[in-house]
Amino acid sequence: MEPFSMVIGVAIAIGGFLAGRHTANRRARQELQQHQNGRRALPRGQQTPQPICGCGHNLVFHDQETKRCQTQVVIPGRWTGQATSTYRQCMCQGYRGPVPVDEYYAPDYLDGTN
Repeated sequence: MEPFSMVIGVAIAIGGFLAGRHTANRRARQELQQHQNGRRALPRGQQTPQPICGCGHNLVFHDQETKRCQTQVVIPGRWTGQATSTYRQCMCQGYRGPVPVDEYYAPDYLDGTN
């Protein structure tokens, strides 16, 4: 009877190990899918990252001198108790996103003519 108990114990241990591995992998896959659904993934080499501010608008919608956002946002009517939606100026006080790198021309020094 002793070897039979050992086989049962090993089977329970292996079953618990495999069940734990399966649930951890499933949770990780679900979290990855939720993350990818929330934010659009950039295909490699096809798009460059866009300068998006904390307000959700691109850098081109911000004034160059004051850095204030110039777009209008929609306020749904259900938030204000009205039947129709309204528009108002974005409340962003200044651009707070990544700053694009300036492009500079550099002459080619590798051909040996300069």
